[in-house]
Amino acid sequence: MNSRAITLFIVALVLGIGAAMFANSWIQEKMQPVAADGGNSAPVVIAGLEIQFGQTIEKEHIRIVQLPKNSIPSTAFGEISEVEGKIANTNIFKGEMIVSKRIVDAGEGSTLAALITPKMRAVTVRVNDVIGVAGFLLPGNRVDVLSSKTVNKKARIETLLEDVKVLAVDQTASTEKDKPIVVRAVTLELEPSQAEKLIKATSEGFVQLALRNPIDDSKIVVEKPAPAKKIIAMRPVRKSTSRNITIIRGTQVEISKVRR
Repeated sequence: MNSRAITLFIVALVLGIGAAMFANSWIQEKMQPVAADGGNSAPVVIAGLEIQFGQTIEKEHIRIVQLPKNSIPSTAFGEISEVEGKIANTNIFKGEMIVSKRIVDAGEGSTLAALITPKMRAVTVRVNDVIGVAGFLLPGNRVDVLSSKTVNKKARIETLLEDVKVLAVDQTASTEKDKPIVVRAVTLELEPSQAEKLIKATSEGFVQLALRNPIDDSKIVVEKPAPAKKIIAMRPVRKSTSRNITIIRGTQVEISKVRR
């Protein structure tokens, strides 16, 4: 073996050892934060991209990060496979931790069916540009439902339902836009008893939707008019008066009192 080959061998050996040492140092540096916390961190699934309401979660939407165990809620997920294929039932922003109440199982049927809360129902009402709040309704909004009907030739308006969730507008359960969209139908999430009230109200008159602020969960208090007081007519009390009457029978005189 000539001197040139020996030199090349030695240089390659030194470079190999240097690369191995650099790789080992890099791995130790990356592992240091985990080792430093004494194993007090755990993997958590977060949104790597913004996930829209009604969107199916795919692998490219999420990623794993290490967080302190005491900051991780019990409803969080630690593996991508636990979240992949689920459906977001609300908007999930980039970097936000994904928890169980923000997603639902896809199941069978349409995406909308998977978004309905258990024991609730989806009911669609026909709207126009006025009833539909001039097109400002979007999936995920909260509304009040007002009913209007004529009783004895007088209009009667009342708040029928409060703080109702909008599942879809027309045939859209997810939208990335926040601009007005004129729609012909709005699908609401209701309890079965609420669904009955809504259908009855639409058959007796018409309904109007009132858009709520998303953080407003107050209830409407309707003041009932005070009951009318009954007026009892009192008869005037007449004072009794008396008169003396003298009665003469032969030689006898008798005086008696007569009341009137």
